[in-house]
Amino acid sequence: MPHAHLLIQIAGFTSLSVAASYSAVSVIASLVWRSSRHAPDSTSLRPVTLLKPLCGWEPGLYEHLRSFCEQTHPQFQIIFGVRELADPACRVVERLAREFPSLPIKLVVNPQLHGSNCKISNLMNMIPFAKHDVLVMSDSDAFVGSDYLVRVTSPLSDPTVGLVSCIYRGAPTAGIWSRLGAMYINEWYVPSILLAWLFGYDGYVSGQTICLTRETLRRIGGLDALKNHLADDYRLGELVRNLGLRIELSRYVVRGEHHEPSLQAVISHERRWMRTLRVLKPRSFRGLFLTFSVPVALLGLMLLSNDLSHSPIVRALFGFTVLARLVLHLSHRLDAESRTWFADLWLLPIRDLLLCWVWCLTFLTSRVTWRGNEFDVDGNGVMRRLSR
Repeated sequence: MPHAHLLIQIAGFTSLSVAASYSAVSVIASLVWRSSRHAPDSTSLRPVTLLKPLCGWEPGLYEHLRSFCEQTHPQFQIIFGVRELADPACRVVERLAREFPSLPIKLVVNPQLHGSNCKISNLMNMIPFAKHDVLVMSDSDAFVGSDYLVRVTSPLSDPTVGLVSCIYRGAPTAGIWSRLGAMYINEWYVPSILLAWLFGYDGYVSGQTICLTRETLRRIGGLDALKNHLADDYRLGELVRNLGLRIELSRYVVRGEHHEPSLQAVISHERRWMRTLRVLKPRSFRGLFLTFSVPVALLGLMLLSNDLSHSPIVRALFGFTVLARLVLHLSHRLDAESRTWFADLWLLPIRDLLLCWVWCLTFLTSRVTWRGNEFDVDGNGVMRRLSR
């Protein structure tokens, strides 16, 4: 049928064009980001309280936490929080307190839960011990350089800035599953954030770094406003923007340790992240498939497989998409310390297919697993713990 053949042609060229265009803009966004560096304003630094919620042992925990103790910022305090004294992270904090006796380090042990989000409950238990007005919250798997606090807090000298956050680079531990998980962060998630940033979106907030003042936190209703939300970082940014304040995306890139012991762990984590995206953008989530560049290009290639008259154009669009995908795969490795550039090339097809699979799984359930607990998530992103 000629009409059906024409529709297939249009669908095929559209798929290839969308894949090539998205790939090109993603590469451009990453390159623009790498070239845009701003020197921090170190003339008006205020004392800082750094809040580090902890939960159990994880690979590299000592090295991660130690990096926050070696800051060049002239005055800062670190508060670590756990739910129980038997938590293995307590021994790491005690070791750091002995190594840095002149640094104000406080360990808060409090099992109280204020809502379904355990991380926010931990932070709420820690906040009363904060001595300073500038607050920096950071996840336990983050590793930073000595200039981190100076760089992420300096934008707050601008009164129009209400919150500062950072992107991060996934640094995998040994093992194929950790490497696949880090590729999700470095080669799909972060490029999509930078693409949105390139077009002026300023709403991105990551739990790897959240920096704001105590007054701003008070004005949004404190952490109590986040205690039941799955996407607590996004909700925090939304509340800050409602005050008429800007969110500044710092040019500092945090390194986040990425450890996945199994394929099931990879799928569980990524399904939670995908579920979060579905909660935040329910209308556009179905269209998220268009950001999976190589699978979309493969779909276009299959639809046009019998149309040999346009094969040069088809090959060019598909080849460009694959080339751009390779650039995204290799570009973040410019800053990598240990892995060779081409060690994970063979994982690219697996990674892209797994991304599509996890996206499909997200439509099947509203449940997520977080730190061993299962939650149901409603349309507003509010979590409800499920009884076992």
